[in-house]
Amino acid sequence: MTAEPTVSDAPHTTWTPRPPDDADAADLAEAFRRMILHPDYPCLGARSVMNRHRASVLVLPRLGSRYAGRQLLGALTEFAAATDIEDGFASFVAIFREPERTDEEGFERLLWRQLQCIADADSAPWSGLVSDDPDDPHFSFSAGGTPYFVVGLHPDASRVARRAPWPTLVFNLHEQFEKLRAEGTFPTMRKRIRERDSRLQGCPNPMVEDFGNASEARQYSGRAVDREWTADADFAAARHEREAD
Repeated sequence: MTAEPTVSDAPHTTWTPRPPDDADAADLAEAFRRMILHPDYPCLGARSVMNRHRASVLVLPRLGSRYAGRQLLGALTEFAAATDIEDGFASFVAIFREPERTDEEGFERLLWRQLQCIADADSAPWSGLVSDDPDDPHFSFSAGGTPYFVVGLHPDASRVARRAPWPTLVFNLHEQFEKLRAEGTFPTMRKRIRERDSRLQGCPNPMVEDFGNASEARQYSGRAVDREWTADADFAAARHEREAD
């Protein structure tokens, strides 16, 4: 029986080998599924999504593009309408073929450019459950009127858990976390995930904050940022421009 590969903390080491550049979308989705189901992968919520076949995957050409923004807006709107959180955790996964590699700051810029492109194409109001200001402790990203917690992954992430074969954005319904809080199961799940992540990395994630204590925007890219950091996006301005037209 073949042993599971070990993910080192060296740069450029990802959980699964990268398929060829001309691999089809199904191969890219399968590589991501194998990554999440690796025994050492720390996020238990993500593992549950994959084990229950509750991930919707879309492969797009390039991160940070208006084309991808329009495609994601439509797909996220359909995902939210079709997902019943009573059936368990579900995630929408966007995998981008380009750029193949970038440093953490470059990935962060592209992530926020992509979210801005989605918001620019979105005629729906921002979800009233969350703030549209990335500096606000109650911020969450909104698409089609539905709030999401966004997780960015890429090959050169400093956090081992964030290393995916391609630039990837995972959109998790904000409502799912609120349901866990209401049920009283969220603190235990969060504690287990943080413990697993600390064992994997060798140290706790300095960016982890509870919703309402600090803006979750600081966690999206996976890069460690200081207290003065601000997101390179202005979602309120984009909405006001549409309303003025």
